[in-house]
Amino acid sequence: MLFLLSARPWSPVVAGNTYTCDAPLASTLPRESFSSSSELSSSHGPGFASLNRRDGAGGWSPLVSDKYQWLQIDLGERMEVTAVATQGGYGSSDWVTSYILMFSDGGRNWKQYRREESISGFPGNTNADSVVHYRLQPSFEARFLRFLPLAWNPKGRIGMRIEVYGCAYRSEMVNFDGKSSLLYTFNQKSVSPTKDVISLKFKTRQTDGILLHREGQNGKHITLELVKGKLILSLNSGHANLPSPDAHVTLTLGSLLDDQHWHSVLVELLNSHVNFTVDRHTQHFQAKGESSYLDLDYEISFGGIPGHGKSVAFPHKNFHGCFENLYYNGVDIIDLSKKHKPQILLMGNVSFSCSQPQIVPVTFLSSRSYLALPGTPGEDKVSVAFQFRTWNRAGLLLTTQLRHGPGALILVLNDGKLQLSLSQPGHPARDVTTGSGLSDGQWHSVSLSLKGNHLTVMVDGEAATVAHSLRGRIDSGDTYHWGGCPDSRSGPGCGGPLAGFQGCLRLISIGDQAVDPITVQQGALGSFRDLQIDTCGLMDRCLPSYCEHGGECSQSWDTFSCDCAHTGYTGATCHSSLYEQSCEAHKHRGNSSGLYYIDSDGSGPLGPALVYCNMTDTTWTSVQHNGSHLARVKSSNGESPHPVFFKYTASMDQLQAIIDRADHCQQELAFHCKKSRLSAGHDGTPVSWWVGRTNETHTYWGGSLPDAQKCACGLQGNCLDSQYDCNCDAARSEWTSDTVVLSHKEHLPVTQVVMRDTGRPHSEAAYALGPLLCWGDNSFWNSASFNTETSYLHFPTFRGELSADVSFFFKTTAPSGVFVENLGITDFIRLELHAPAEVTFSFDVGNGRCEVTVRSPTPFNDNRWHHVRAERNVKEASLQVDQLPSETQPAPADGHARLQLNSQLFVGGTATRQRGFLGCIRSLRLNGLALDLEERATMTPGVEPGCPGHCSSYGHLCRNGGRCRERPRGIACDCAFSAYDGPFCESEISAYFGTGSSVIYNFQEHSNYTFSKNASSFAALFHEDLTLAGEMATLSFRTTGTPSLLLYVSSFYEEYLSVILAPNGSLQIRYKLDRHQEPDVFNFGFKNLADGQLHQVKIHRDAALVSVEVNQNARRQVILSSGTEFNAVKSLMLGTILEPPGADPDTLRAGARGFTGCLSAVRFGPAAPLKAALRPGGPAPVTVRGHVAAASRCAEGAGPGAPAREATRPLAGGAGGSGPTDGGEPLVNADRSDSAVIGGVIAVVIFISLCITAIAIRIYQQRWLYQKNESNIPQTGDNAETALKSEVNMQSTVSESHKEYFF
Repeated sequence: MLFLLSARPWSPVVAGNTYTCDAPLASTLPRESFSSSSELSSSHGPGFASLNRRDGAGGWSPLVSDKYQWLQIDLGERMEVTAVATQGGYGSSDWVTSYILMFSDGGRNWKQYRREESISGFPGNTNADSVVHYRLQPSFEARFLRFLPLAWNPKGRIGMRIEVYGCAYRSEMVNFDGKSSLLYTFNQKSVSPTKDVISLKFKTRQTDGILLHREGQNGKHITLELVKGKLILSLNSGHANLPSPDAHVTLTLGSLLDDQHWHSVLVELLNSHVNFTVDRHTQHFQAKGESSYLDLDYEISFGGIPGHGKSVAFPHKNFHGCFENLYYNGVDIIDLSKKHKPQILLMGNVSFSCSQPQIVPVTFLSSRSYLALPGTPGEDKVSVAFQFRTWNRAGLLLTTQLRHGPGALILVLNDGKLQLSLSQPGHPARDVTTGSGLSDGQWHSVSLSLKGNHLTVMVDGEAATVAHSLRGRIDSGDTYHWGGCPDSRSGPGCGGPLAGFQGCLRLISIGDQAVDPITVQQGALGSFRDLQIDTCGLMDRCLPSYCEHGGECSQSWDTFSCDCAHTGYTGATCHSSLYEQSCEAHKHRGNSSGLYYIDSDGSGPLGPALVYCNMTDTTWTSVQHNGSHLARVKSSNGESPHPVFFKYTASMDQLQAIIDRADHCQQELAFHCKKSRLSAGHDGTPVSWWVGRTNETHTYWGGSLPDAQKCACGLQGNCLDSQYDCNCDAARSEWTSDTVVLSHKEHLPVTQVVMRDTGRPHSEAAYALGPLLCWGDNSFWNSASFNTETSYLHFPTFRGELSADVSFFFKTTAPSGVFVENLGITDFIRLELHAPAEVTFSFDVGNGRCEVTVRSPTPFNDNRWHHVRAERNVKEASLQVDQLPSETQPAPADGHARLQLNSQLFVGGTATRQRGFLGCIRSLRLNGLALDLEERATMTPGVEPGCPGHCSSYGHLCRNGGRCRERPRGIACDCAFSAYDGPFCESEISAYFGTGSSVIYNFQEHSNYTFSKNASSFAALFHEDLTLAGEMATLSFRTTGTPSLLLYVSSFYEEYLSVILAPNGSLQIRYKLDRHQEPDVFNFGFKNLADGQLHQVKIHRDAALVSVEVNQNARRQVILSSGTEFNAVKSLMLGTILEPPGADPDTLRAGARGFTGCLSAVRFGPAAPLKAALRPGGPAPVTVRGHVAAASRCAEGAGPGAPAREATRPLAGGAGGSGPTDGGEPLVNADRSDSAVIGGVIAVVIFISLCITAIAIRIYQQRWLYQKNESNIPQTGDNAETALKSEVNMQSTVSESHKEYFF
């Protein structure tokens, strides 16, 4: 919060505070409490820097205005600081426009105060006399404060007057020396049975140590330990032998906590719930089951584990540092210790003050930073030691020119390893590599010694190379350059590809002489650039981690990155899902049926789930579970059978999301019973039930109302025994069955089935639960139409502080308009059609307005659906429209990160009712959550629910001649005039032709039938009085036989078209459009097409011009001489034909031999003969002779010479067909009794074959899907299940109830 006030005292009000802590602290201090890096004159000294002072020069100004100046205040003792205020120099042009605030307890080892996770600078003044206050949230405790100017009035100098607000701070301290500890034993009555609260502050410069420990029986314990500068809370429930994930839990918080600054800790234990807070970051944990972390012994130790504990097996190190204000359930532990109360046992050297030696670190801020220090001339050795910490994997650490020649020593960090390069005149360079993982942010010690012919390099106390053989004398250099070079183009190691070091150094020594960085800061030793002395400015950019959905965070000095591999998400912060949100969305991407991942909440917390999408006219989503096989239930030894639990391939949260966004869901249960009842017993007690998603028990079955306890046959009155409401309740000694479909969405899925009435002799039961099936997507087509520029829909404020994504579809004819807008005080977010071919995403999070624009080569206002997805996170902003390249803009380094909005969310307009959107918006989602536009539109003037017209956008999905038909919520593809089938007319209709078989399609009969039914039908063109000036014919085939007749079209005037394979396998096309002339013969000698491979042929005639395309690439054009019109088309023939009138000899020979192999996608104009034969939907003018069987696809399976390997089902004749073999009558008229009998037998065979195939496919899919899942259902063995199925199938007296759907 930034605001301007006059010079009167400022009294901030903190919500919820019971006291005020806002007294001015600096104005009451003597001048000696102020100090500075320098002063312009005695009248510009730091003693004149109090707020509103006008004496002297009216404020502090340094001798030189640069970024190394500072103004310091000594408050005399540690105080709580809640706010600061600044002014410029009185009546001058000197003021600071931004600054850094630092604080310290002892005047050394300063820490930088950060307003947000990444914001360090404070806004300053815009003139000399106005006061700028800044409230510190959170506050901090310190004795010393420093103001470091970053920028100032370019027309003046640095000038500051300051004030600090706060209050006194009470503190109790205890110091542990790394060998001591404190044990507190408390009274059982003083302990809350439901809650433990532990709070403290600590500071240390050690990376490891035990802070507290409490234990109980059987290994149960709670331990708070510092490990590599992070706090780890270990919780052990004492049930380590149980396979529970809560048996041992570790929560990790904090980073770089060994910085010798105070850090606050709060641990709250509420039975099985744990809250763990370090500084401003909190983790929550809820144990499942009956785990409790309060059932422990009545003692707790701090600083270590006395006597190594009873149950803690891990090695530990005592804490070395200070605690402050240590409380256990409100008890002041340090106060009790100072008073030597009997509850306290002190072990080792425990003192009650915190005076630890101060170490002065140095921060290298940029790759241009360096520190130049003098060497030790005259010494015949090189001896250097230091400690460093960094996140960067590479950087120049140290370089020096050796005396007596051009030799040099270069020490670098490369790929997290330390590399030493030593060059000597006349000798090859010697390289030593040691250490690994040194860019982990931890302090690492390095010592280097060269003397005589010995070289020793040690990293963290381990020698890397000892007694390296060196040549000649080595003398120490005159100057050592740390972190970089003054001139990047000169000196050893300078000017190379390796950048300068960014991180912190401390404990530097050269020639066994320690270096004091304070003397460097004062200008008395060496020189430097871009350094902060007496502070380590290293920050952990992965705490908190902005990587979402389990992405792994890695970092360098100035940025972080997220590894999204194996998360299912993408983007700079792993925010965006890689997967569609439903099967409906997959379908309208043009995808066919199959296994897909769907992410129902998009960028929300739920992960992707694997489902099966069945892309029919209605898109079904199928979620499998681990118990889809038939489960047998039978009591043993009088005990009730164990209940069966079903585990799905999606979590319950994912299942709920799938169900919520579906229009309808259902699940099928099939019961088989023998002397086992399904409903209530004689006393009304239920003997079977099922459990739904919310763990509620349900006793109703499909087709009945909840809790009616009736099966479908009971409601319909068709049970086997009218005395009972379920077939199973008759308790017959033979197998009976009930099949039900459960469809109450709020109860699904089924998680458990219980059947208890199996305790009587010879009673048993079995059941099978099908997968969860859902169709529809109530958000994908959810849309609203905006009819006026002043109309809009409003929703609650969008909450997307750190990451926000907005996605939707739009279509419009307007040139511009705002899609979405949400405002804050200064922040905002907006998506708009800025121009006909431009979509713009603009926002402000406090760093100034940012815009990302996608431009299209074609306008967006074409009244077609366009998809927009915008995302903003702490790393970047991105915008993508349709499949155009995504546009991104990186976020400013160390800028504001949080988007703070407070207005309503406006959809289709703005708060000012200007630049509103005209058109349709559909499927609007914010951070994965769908907004119900239709529901809100029903109550908003100027906005209508729904939006018609989808074929213009999705019509291209209807392929192969299919026609797009509008639906209120989507489209449907009409495949009536396509040779293909399926939801998008993509399913190939194929048939295997055996020897002597044929299919004859009669255009004349088809014409007469369809003309009477639909005068506008294209089939009505095939009338004997009409002529064809052109036609399109397509077919695909696979064969090895020659000659072969592929296609023959005849007319009443002995005109014809024949497509044959010549004896050499070449393709020949014959057109005879005048019976008085010889046919035009065209031999397309592409190659031998009778090679057993699939080939496609496409023929297009326009008058006398014929274009032929083979296999989608070989194209030829020919000119007919026999005519330009095809008159009175009669029939189309596939396979064998007998002496067609007027045909040429080659066609006659090919027709007599026919075709053996696979044909598919046969089409002549609007006629699809194979579809008419294989997909009979009514009276069809088609005659089938011989063995013609449906094939899955011609492109699959064996070659045409091996029909037994084709996935086929027979259609005709004695070989299994559905038509006569000799009379050649159309199937319409095939009504002979013998044909009916044959057809009935064939139908039974086909049905059994299909059932076997379906079962095999289902078993294969489930085995593949669940190969990694273990079934939890008790089984009695495969033999038992097989025997049960056999017994059920053998009983012909069993009649199954009809399937019933419960809505």
